[in-house]
Amino acid sequence: MINFLKTILYPFIPAYALVVAVRNWLFEINFFKVKRVDSVIISVGNLTVGGSGKTPLVIYLLDFLKKHGLKTGVLSRGYGRNSRGYKLVSDGQEIFTTVDQCGDEIYQTVSECLVPGAVCENRVKGAEKFIRETGVKVIVLDDAFQHRWIYRDLNVLVCEQKFLLCRNFLVKNLFPTGNRREPFTSVKRADVVIINRKFSDEENMPANLKKYFEGKKIFKANYEAIGFVDIKRKVDHKIEEFKGQKSLLVSGIADPASLISILDQNGVNTENRMIFVDHKNYSNKEIQSIRKKFYNTNSHSVITTQKDAVKLVGFSKEFDDIDIFYLKIKMVMSDEKSFIKFILDKLNLN
Repeated sequence: MINFLKTILYPFIPAYALVVAVRNWLFEINFFKVKRVDSVIISVGNLTVGGSGKTPLVIYLLDFLKKHGLKTGVLSRGYGRNSRGYKLVSDGQEIFTTVDQCGDEIYQTVSECLVPGAVCENRVKGAEKFIRETGVKVIVLDDAFQHRWIYRDLNVLVCEQKFLLCRNFLVKNLFPTGNRREPFTSVKRADVVIINRKFSDEENMPANLKKYFEGKKIFKANYEAIGFVDIKRKVDHKIEEFKGQKSLLVSGIADPASLISILDQNGVNTENRMIFVDHKNYSNKEIQSIRKKFYNTNSHSVITTQKDAVKLVGFSKEFDDIDIFYLKIKMVMSDEKSFIKFILDKLNLN
């Protein structure tokens, strides 16, 4: 049904492409003015709708900048939140909002990195207020490749390898038929490109796309599965402990395929699955459905993602008789030393 609707919407692609092209052109001729703020700005974004690995990359950047002694924070739109306007999520020590008020991605990020964080639809106004309240010297903007109103010192573009290799026009095309927000020509705005293979083997870029990436600094990245974390008790477990066990997989992310793949590779039985839409806001209805499926399938545990875990932990009482774990992952750069040097040199932070 979804593919049928995408096919019907195919004639609207030229209109969408025209709007995107005109908007980008107006920025390029300075008709739309870009504003600087009193902080180093690193933008992380992609060309597609979800699933490229922006959040793991944001966490990676925040961790190494923090270790480098820089007062770093993260600013996001707060996709999927039930609030509007500016909200200070954390000062780096205390979290001031609920996950519903700020969105799952930034809640996960500030919880893991222990850095200041804020959300605001208007990145310029949000950054200015964020700087005044926290004094951050470096701001990582989450999902801001298309948000061009704020000047960025470094524009980082992350591309999922699986998407680059895909030949399905219902996926590869521009919105509203495909998943692309912009044409591949927009890669020229990036200062550096990260090709994220997630848990897949490295493959060469298709020949027809290489021209768009010529002259760009490109780094390769992948995910590494660290282990499982009990979301209620905050206890770490090795992946090997779950080998051969039948678990119920609960996921509300854009593309759960790589998650399923790595669990399968590690011998975790995830034949029983409940796949929800990206950024799923769980209600008691879904919780009861998960409980029912868990017992009907005689599962040993519930396994989910870290992004889902920050929401599901709010239902700990409802899950008092069920063990729930999230798979903890981290992003790994294939040439980390060169990548970090490139970032620090580019921003004059050495």
